[in-house]
Amino acid sequence: MNAMIGEKIGEGGCSEVFEWENASKIIKLARANTDIDAMKREYDHNCMAWEQGLPVPQPFEFVEIDGRPGIVFERIYGETLMKRFVQHALHRTSSEEGVTEQGHIEDKHDDVRITAQMLSEIHSKSNLNVPSQRETIKNSIGWVNYLTSKEKEDVITLLESLPSKQQLCHGDPNLGNIMIREGNALMIDWMNATMGNPEADLAEYIIMIRYAVLPAYLPDEAVDYINTIRESIIDVFMDEYTKLAGITYEEVDAWIAPIAARKLSADGIGEEEKNVLVNEIRKRLADLQR
Repeated sequence: MNAMIGEKIGEGGCSEVFEWENASKIIKLARANTDIDAMKREYDHNCMAWEQGLPVPQPFEFVEIDGRPGIVFERIYGETLMKRFVQHALHRTSSEEGVTEQGHIEDKHDDVRITAQMLSEIHSKSNLNVPSQRETIKNSIGWVNYLTSKEKEDVITLLESLPSKQQLCHGDPNLGNIMIREGNALMIDWMNATMGNPEADLAEYIIMIRYAVLPAYLPDEAVDYINTIRESIIDVFMDEYTKLAGITYEEVDAWIAPIAARKLSADGIGEEEKNVLVNEIRKRLADLQR
């Protein structure tokens, strides 16, 4: 492998991340399931977000290493929101000396609020050259194998009935794509950016908080604790976002079924979580028929 590549520091379903240039930068290299067009799209979207002054890592160049497309980025020294939530749960369920329960609760709420603030900033941008959100969602639903043809048609009909906006959306604001650095949130992984409705991004965030299957290594007490705070996280998040941008939970709730259906086409979630989403979609479709 290229001599400029250092230690592996992270990975996801579509890529691996390594140190670059004596660890002053990082390089994100595509896995075999991610082609050059997808990586180029991520690079272009990240450049666009950086040029708009949004809180994202600075992109430096698009490269190809040993046949693998990659992107060189500024190295962010921080933690993902997923890691911080897990740490909070582990601390909460341990008797770590000198750490108060109230202090951890406030830290958690602060992370949630600054996430809402960051998304509000992203959504304030419009008229940018990124794909159509609505068409992207419909295409993804078309590939889903977990719903019947009629169910997919019904979800798309619901999607098309929702108001249309033209604001910048990230497309995948999950807890692994949100980093906290020195009290500020940054958004990584811009491959799925679109122009459309902020409600779709908010629905994506809510779906992950509410339905995500937790890592198997977590102790039962930590899992139980996270399950008890899922809805309070959503409440804090939506309260902050509504104050900033005026969009209410009720407006976001209408997007849950279409976004859940789109998530069924993703590689990054397992069968257990997909089954949960299928049940939620079918429940919501049934409610619409009443």
